[in-house]
Amino acid sequence: MTSLRHSSIAAIIIVTGVLLGASGLVAQAPDRSKPPTPGPPPSLTIPATEKRALPNGLPVWIVEQHEVPVVQIDLLIKPGGSADPPGKFGLASMMADMLDEGAGSRSALEIADAVDSLGASLSSGSGLDLTTVRLHVPVARLADALPIMADVALRPTFPDKELDRLRSERLTSLLQSRDDPASIASVAFPQIVFGKTHRYGVSTGGTSETLRGITVADLRQAHERTFHPKSATIVVVGDITADAILPQLESAFGGWKGAAAAAPTPVAAAPQLTRREVVLIDKPGAAQSQIVVGWVGVPRTTPDYFPLLVMNTVLGGSFTSRLNQNLRETHGYAYGASSTFDMRRSAGPFYASARVQTDKTGEALKEFFIELNRIHEPVPADELTRAKNYLALSFPRRWETTTDIAFQLQTMFTYDLPENYFATYLERLQRVDAAEARRTAQTYIQPEKFAVLVVGDLKRIDQSVRALDLGPLRTLDIDEVLPK
Repeated sequence: MTSLRHSSIAAIIIVTGVLLGASGLVAQAPDRSKPPTPGPPPSLTIPATEKRALPNGLPVWIVEQHEVPVVQIDLLIKPGGSADPPGKFGLASMMADMLDEGAGSRSALEIADAVDSLGASLSSGSGLDLTTVRLHVPVARLADALPIMADVALRPTFPDKELDRLRSERLTSLLQSRDDPASIASVAFPQIVFGKTHRYGVSTGGTSETLRGITVADLRQAHERTFHPKSATIVVVGDITADAILPQLESAFGGWKGAAAAAPTPVAAAPQLTRREVVLIDKPGAAQSQIVVGWVGVPRTTPDYFPLLVMNTVLGGSFTSRLNQNLRETHGYAYGASSTFDMRRSAGPFYASARVQTDKTGEALKEFFIELNRIHEPVPADELTRAKNYLALSFPRRWETTTDIAFQLQTMFTYDLPENYFATYLERLQRVDAAEARRTAQTYIQPEKFAVLVVGDLKRIDQSVRALDLGPLRTLDIDEVLPK
């Protein structure tokens, strides 16, 4: 249990979790230095993964890293919040957060004290596609820490008082988010694109209505339904060998039984938008306007993954991207602007976003559409090369620490990526050419069909947005988006 999870900051992260990785939704501190143009990427040796299994069928993926005497152990379980029943959105997230609020014979405070005394960290959580329990510990204290991790994962007690406390924190953070245009936008945009009844239209953390309806019985049922060894994998990265770790894992998790679980059912594909619509949400007195533009994107398994990655890097995926250079460097309308394909097991959203000066809302929105249309033109060779080299040079940073490596294996497990995915990553990236980048832009970036959301002071922005004549326009009240 980490103290951050009990802070209002973490609670707000849960509330706004629908738009994962939404760097454009929050104004970033200005960085006046431009990075140099990257050169050709160096070669990279991917650490070898040894795959074993416990007698109960639980797979174990092991990567030896002997530079530092620590080990990262992640229990990964499919699915996450995507399997929440209708009317119970937020259940998987709450269940995962409750795992270390009491487990085995220990209370929440006793778990925290025991973990701290070992110099370890233990956390649990759930996104849309995955539920996790993570342990980071010095190798010398691993034997003491693993039983605590196993209790948290397999034997949670779900105390009523802890549920009441976490529920209260989440409800409070929902109320707080009504004061922030970025938080309002992060909740409203998925509702507009996917609808309030679609799983991707609601935050992983749930709504005020669904949170009030979650009971301890619901948590126990969700845990029983989700936690099976055949739905899980343990990832081990650190100063350990397979022969040393497997007996310890067998002692901690070998008694975990359960029938083979069916593969997670992907979230139903949302209908794609067919025309552009503008939605305004009034936030009186807002010093800045939050702009989000986009529609339904693609699943993580799309065969166009690498062309999309390169094309979006040109458009809005890096500091030197067109959106950021336009809105920040050229016009000074925003600290930063970005675009993102939020890829999940089913098609998540594509969105471009920025927080802009209130008195430049209309002008900024116009520049968004200039760039969203210009990406359909052939990308110059030097710009394409810079984008590919930027991505290639960023790739080695994903393999620096035990936590980094574990996260890469998590991605492979979550999305059933092929065994050679990381080994061929740089090669496939460099094969993307201008024709592929243009094709994916023309296929997946269609501004004439995008939803356009602006959250700001309506008295000051309404006229400038209407003057652009982008399409049918309607207004939403904050109470419709974030009811109390």
